[in-house]
Amino acid sequence: MARSVPAMLFDLDGTLVDSVYQHVGAWHDALTSMNVPLSVWRIHRKVGMSGGLFVRGLMRELGRELDPSTAIELRRRHATAYAARFHEVVPLPGTRELLAMLTQLGAPWAIATSGSRDVADRTLALLDIPAHVPVVTRDEVEHAKPDPDLFLRAAERLGARIDQSIVVGDSVWDLLAARRAGALGVGLLSGGYGFDELQSAGAYRVYDDPADLLAHLDEVGIRDPEG
Repeated sequence: MARSVPAMLFDLDGTLVDSVYQHVGAWHDALTSMNVPLSVWRIHRKVGMSGGLFVRGLMRELGRELDPSTAIELRRRHATAYAARFHEVVPLPGTRELLAMLTQLGAPWAIATSGSRDVADRTLALLDIPAHVPVVTRDEVEHAKPDPDLFLRAAERLGARIDQSIVVGDSVWDLLAARRAGALGVGLLSGGYGFDELQSAGAYRVYDDPADLLAHLDEVGIRDPEG
């Protein structure tokens, strides 16, 4: 009987690339420029959501609403501020090696990000993603995380069953989306959330970063067929 290899569905920011705090700083710059005071730690707790939900969550923190044009301008300023910080963004330790090993072992994998296609493409260029690997962005689904749409679409693009897939993410929003999709969730500490937070959100394993996950691939059911 052929051995079943789970599909791996990866978040991008904070999971494969070290970019969470650049996003946090960019949101802080955007908010400050529009005279919206909000502490940096509160911004961090929302990173991983789609831009629209992110703004809605921030406004809930402030106890007031923003009109639609102001919310659009806020997202535009964030994009500009993030672009100015992009030179700081690098792959996380072990990312390239992990993805190369999955390919070598014949484990299907895809990327699903709450970011837009234009932002994602620039980030993906840091990783040399093979052309055949599916990449699903916010533009392609009705709702982003914590809704399950991104991961469901990624599994569909791979031709994989979602209940036989593993979602790898760094935020509670990734893991809540994984739960709602019906996939197993693996948490990484590289986005700044704590072990207990990720586990409470549904992670059945938590690792430091991609390098740590690579060292423990057998624990998530992926191993060398010769081993």
